[in-house]
Amino acid sequence: MEEKDLNQEKNKAHYETLYANYPISNILHWINNLDKFLDAATTTETSWFGLYQNNFREKIKGKKVLEMGCGDCTNAAVMAALGAEVYANDIASASGEIIKQVNDNFTFKFPIQFVDGDFLENKLSSHSFDFVIGKAFLHHLTIPVEKLFLKETARLLKPEGEARFFEPAVNSKILDEIRWHVPIGGRPSKFNKTAFARWKEEDPHPDRSFNSKHWEKAGEEFFKEVEIIPVGTLERFSRLFGWGERKNKFKRWALKNERLLPDSINKKFTRSQLIIYKNHCTTKQVF
Repeated sequence: MEEKDLNQEKNKAHYETLYANYPISNILHWINNLDKFLDAATTTETSWFGLYQNNFREKIKGKKVLEMGCGDCTNAAVMAALGAEVYANDIASASGEIIKQVNDNFTFKFPIQFVDGDFLENKLSSHSFDFVIGKAFLHHLTIPVEKLFLKETARLLKPEGEARFFEPAVNSKILDEIRWHVPIGGRPSKFNKTAFARWKEEDPHPDRSFNSKHWEKAGEEFFKEVEIIPVGTLERFSRLFGWGERKNKFKRWALKNERLLPDSINKKFTRSQLIIYKNHCTTKQVF
């Protein structure tokens, strides 16, 4: 079996299990209190802050949007509740069941359309989407497969369309090595060789580059405009705080003020990044 198939099968098995029988109560609560939810999420959480900056919240209203790797479907539901026509793709069919339940329990202007299975085998029309997005998605792909996904992204976008991906950033080898040696959540420390090797074997993420320069170069093959916005250089220190308003207050301050840091420092030490691709190459150039 090819590397592409092995990695996708590993991802599929992992996320089918993760999202099986996933409760939609939180999603429904959030979209029924949409402004309150987004006001909080986009000022305290890196992925929401990153993906939704530059007025994305307003830009997608009435627009046709495709989300890669919709996962638990929270973002797909939020975008649909904002008035976007959302097509949501995931390799795990369990995500489709979540979308069905959300559609049955909330009246969207445009019900969410689920695109099941391998994104590269979609049968969607060329140049039909205003936005193609991924929220912590590309890093699940091997680099050769990522190239195919970006090529397909360019095919699906309208000439004036935009792709935006929120992804982890590793621009400092020293910080990255420190990160692997600090246990967090279900991930053991690299000092614990046996436990770490066991965790690594089960981890659906492939070994690959998360460097900003990689995504700049990858995007330039298919798009004429590439922008990388660092997110989390200061916010990463919120881990020193316990849960509560004090931590959220620091996050709000950090996400707002880290933009003032010199670009050379911000990009090197950032925790994550928003990747924006626009003005895709012509069909003749790419395909």
